[in-house]
Amino acid sequence: MTGRVHAGHLAPTPDRTVPPAASRRPAQVTRPGLSTAGNPAATDPGVATGADPDRPVAAVLAAALHLPGIDLPAGVAGAWAADEEPACPPERAADLLGRKGLLAKEPATRLALCAVHRALGLAPKAPRPSGPADPRTAVVVSSNLGNVATVGDIARRLREGGPREVGPLEAPNASSNVIAGAIAIWFRFGGPNLTVCSGATAGLDAIWLAGLLLRTGRADRVLVVGTEPDDPQAQALHAARDGVTAGVPLRAGAACLLLGRADAAPHPLALLGPVRAGVPVDGPPRGPLVDAAAVAGDHYGAAGVVHTALAVRLLGATPTVTVRCGDPVDGMRELDVRAARR
Repeated sequence: MTGRVHAGHLAPTPDRTVPPAASRRPAQVTRPGLSTAGNPAATDPGVATGADPDRPVAAVLAAALHLPGIDLPAGVAGAWAADEEPACPPERAADLLGRKGLLAKEPATRLALCAVHRALGLAPKAPRPSGPADPRTAVVVSSNLGNVATVGDIARRLREGGPREVGPLEAPNASSNVIAGAIAIWFRFGGPNLTVCSGATAGLDAIWLAGLLLRTGRADRVLVVGTEPDDPQAQALHAARDGVTAGVPLRAGAACLLLGRADAAPHPLALLGPVRAGVPVDGPPRGPLVDAAAVAGDHYGAAGVVHTALAVRLLGATPTVTVRCGDPVDGMRELDVRAARR
């Protein structure tokens, strides 16, 4: 990669000489949600006990941002493809994906499919893959509000008119795993298929799960996709949640990372360090932080994946970029995106 890091895309690095306030450090965990009070050696969710905490846990083989209505800074867009087409909104997903198969897809699913299409380097309206599904490629999706509009609408109609008010084509969209399932069917991926909806940390929690699938041999490649809609129902729930930042609206968008084993990728775009859980809100990162203002809003459950894909684009002038997501209510996660040796 030839992209350069611009000061406008990275948040200032906190002063490392100032120790973080103890009252702001949540309990450390081996994995998101599990305490390790009696096991200090297992404080890193991405590394086994006794392993090097700085050892890369995954290689980024491909990455893509699909953020409709957001003009990425020139230094970001130019880091990969200067002629990259602007991201289409979900109602125009057929411009990239073709019309077949989109009729019953929700906005968050359409955005996710667009992000994967871009990450795989497919041409606009390229034919969908056919043949047997690849059993060694997994899909992990992070989304908190992806199908909330459908679930709410179905619940309302069931309450008001009974089962006859809901059509059979609507039922799959009420599944909490509908986005991950749709990606696997569309692109023919037959490995483990997971959805993470753990709040503001969901994006980095999904990356942690992807690393686990790779380390345990459950998959050779993992597609990590973060996606959120911005329909009225999603906006209302986002605005009402604890931990929301005032004045930062929910933004629709998606991002995709194709990850592989760090020791088996000959020419990766970047290397990912372990996901660190329980980091202090204002503690010093190991590298410059990705500036969330570069994506003009809160992508909530997709934020960790969006910021990691952005960090991959920003590698160049600095060897490490740190991604941090979460809030004091949902907790914090952090990982380092490192330049790969060529």
